[in-house]
Amino acid sequence: MLLGLSLPIKAQPQTPTASEMQYRVLSVTGQGIENIQTTQAQVRLGVEVQGKTAEAVQQQVASRSAAVVSLLKSRQVKKLETTGINLSPNYSYNNGQRRLVGYQGSNIVSFRVDIEAAGPLMDDAVKAGASRIDRVSFVAADATIAAAQKQALTQATQDAQAQARAVLSTLNLSPKDVISIQINRANAPAPPPIPIQATVLRSESASTPVVGGEQSVRAAVTLHIRY
Repeated sequence: MLLGLSLPIKAQPQTPTASEMQYRVLSVTGQGIENIQTTQAQVRLGVEVQGKTAEAVQQQVASRSAAVVSLLKSRQVKKLETTGINLSPNYSYNNGQRRLVGYQGSNIVSFRVDIEAAGPLMDDAVKAGASRIDRVSFVAADATIAAAQKQALTQATQDAQAQARAVLSTLNLSPKDVISIQINRANAPAPPPIPIQATVLRSESASTPVVGGEQSVRAAVTLHIRY
């Protein structure tokens, strides 16, 4: 009589199929960053007027704004544009009663100028009629940013390749070809804007100091590498 014996069966390692070998893919993302010096100031300033009648306020805003814009054009500032025009009533409130006391109007413009010229130009703009300076921020020139983006992309690609080589060599594998590439550019913000009060500019005889900083240009590259 034969007795059936149950013996453990060892699983045999499976050789990857051609299809599996073809689609073995490593995805890796590299980072690159270039720090560049800012050379231009982005300035936002304008005229703000209060008065008894809307017509008087609007006329004064128009007259003073024209003088400020004329000055800016004579200094050949870049990217000059109007960013806000406003005319609104002012009210006083007493015992739940609202009373019209006058009007407030403003005209705001923004522009770019070389950093070293920003301080004296803001001083002159206040003398020409500007009564508010909202903000000053700093940026690099467009050509400088474009060149830095290329450098950051080169760094990111090299970083991704180095990571892939490190991983695959540790596993005794070899990279074959890159089957897909993804590019992501992300510029870090320029130095934060600096608020400046126009009244301070009026009271100082010396030129307002304006000092820029660095701007970071970042890039990320993702490689999908067959191995």
